[in-house]
Amino acid sequence: MKIVFIAPFGLRPKGTVIARMAPLAAELQTLGHEVVIVAPPYTNPEDSGKVERVRGVVVRNIRLGPLAGAAAAPVLSLRLLRAALAEKPDLIHLFKPKGYGGIAAMLQLFCRGLGLPLPPLFLDTDDWEGTGGMNELQGYSDLQKRVFAFQEQWIPPRALGVTVASRGLEELVLAMGLDQDRVCYLPNCVEDLPPGDGRVVRDRLGIAPDAPVLLLYTRFFEFSQERLHQVFAGVVQRVPGVRFLVVGRGRGGEEELLLRAARTGGFQDSIVMAGWVEPSELPGYLAAGDVALYPFDDTLVNRTKCPAKLTELLAAGVPVVADRVGQIPEYVAPECHPLLCSPDDREGMIAGCAALLLDPVRRGSASKSVRDYILGRYSWREYAGRLNYFYQLRLSVAQRG
Repeated sequence: MKIVFIAPFGLRPKGTVIARMAPLAAELQTLGHEVVIVAPPYTNPEDSGKVERVRGVVVRNIRLGPLAGAAAAPVLSLRLLRAALAEKPDLIHLFKPKGYGGIAAMLQLFCRGLGLPLPPLFLDTDDWEGTGGMNELQGYSDLQKRVFAFQEQWIPPRALGVTVASRGLEELVLAMGLDQDRVCYLPNCVEDLPPGDGRVVRDRLGIAPDAPVLLLYTRFFEFSQERLHQVFAGVVQRVPGVRFLVVGRGRGGEEELLLRAARTGGFQDSIVMAGWVEPSELPGYLAAGDVALYPFDDTLVNRTKCPAKLTELLAAGVPVVADRVGQIPEYVAPECHPLLCSPDDREGMIAGCAALLLDPVRRGSASKSVRDYILGRYSWREYAGRLNYFYQLRLSVAQRG
């Protein structure tokens, strides 16, 4: 079967295409399908019009024009749909029900409604985009927010099938009136990759081999910055020589806020800011951490997220002290659930981090548990098989109808 994935943006620097679409497409190809990803590379305009191959999957970047933003929407959306249809696919799977891809999908559905012989549409949603969701976290105009919220409500009921990345999203999509058999739970998954060399990264960053390291792998916006600062200040008082390795980049000057809090809180000598790290180097940075901190406020956007960074940490065998919110408990091995905290329990998070950092035996046991659990239950190969079954089921229903 020929399948086209329509991406919401280009390969770089965002992670959806690399972390979700590419591994899923690669596994579908092992099942005998041919998958092509069509992307609007406005996030990486240097790839305009380029064709590349990622993990054996063809990625076609459509050509960008001289216009940008809303003015470019009609042209780019039409180019996305034309590029997808040019592949003569048996089905089109749109990732994220908004933006250029969302408009392309709406055009496709409209043309099918007129009786044109276009392939059926499947939709994947991995974030809540509208009111209370990602709309509130991005610098969108009021018009964009209204359009994205409309797309999120209009497209799912009209798609042949909807894949959802979290149980929270599953509830919201079912509340739109879809039957359960039209919805497929498709969380972010992992692969059994070789571990990175944390010693090399520690040496590069000037962290002693025997220093206890608390890793924060983050984009910052999922939690209260004040709470993070208080947790760091509490841990530094309980764990002698601790270092805080911060991997990731914020959106609104969060790094400077953290450094300022470190100076006033007396833990400035413990902070190591790595910033954004190339994906190829990331395994070493994850391996450099003894314990990972994963704060996650109890908000609608977080309850519906499927945190890919968390899956990467767990697959790397890094014990995680996290908030018990949304999808997180599903990913963590039951025996490690005591490491999950209520979002308002700052003392519990401090105590959990300190206890693991000070207890190598318990830390080693937790490391094995979290890795074995997520590799055993959330592999891309297994869920690609489930998606394949979902495709076949929904297509057969459509053919009968």
